[in-house]
Amino acid sequence: MGELTTLRCPITADLGLLRQQVRSFVAAAGFAGMRLRDVVLAVNEAADNVLEHGGGSGIVVAHADAEGVWIEVIDPAGTLTLERFQQRTVVPPPIAAHGYGLWVIARLSDQVLIDHPEGGCRLRLRFTRRLPRIA
Repeated sequence: MGELTTLRCPITADLGLLRQQVRSFVAAAGFAGMRLRDVVLAVNEAADNVLEHGGGSGIVVAHADAEGVWIEVIDPAGTLTLERFQQRTVVPPPIAAHGYGLWVIARLSDQVLIDHPEGGCRLRLRFTRRLPRIA
């Protein structure tokens, strides 16, 4: 894993750049294959939600440790609540062109925490190198 322990990237309309930065960081942290793709997809969905439903910008902070990574998606607007997250992740959304982001995040992450420091929203996603159990 080397010296790479933290990544900070802004959330902008250039989600391709964010995916590339997250992919590189997570690969350096020992992820590969499907599990690497899971992390990148979940972070992309969280960042897209910040752009579409939150404040329109934010930051992604990733931390690597011996077992995996924690990814924090920070939205200064603070619009995502635990109740809304739970409502959107209990059952799959109905057939639609969009609206699956929170459901996907819940399925791909090992752990999801939501808090509201300083009025913003911090979505904390835990990924271990093993595949998550699908409910």
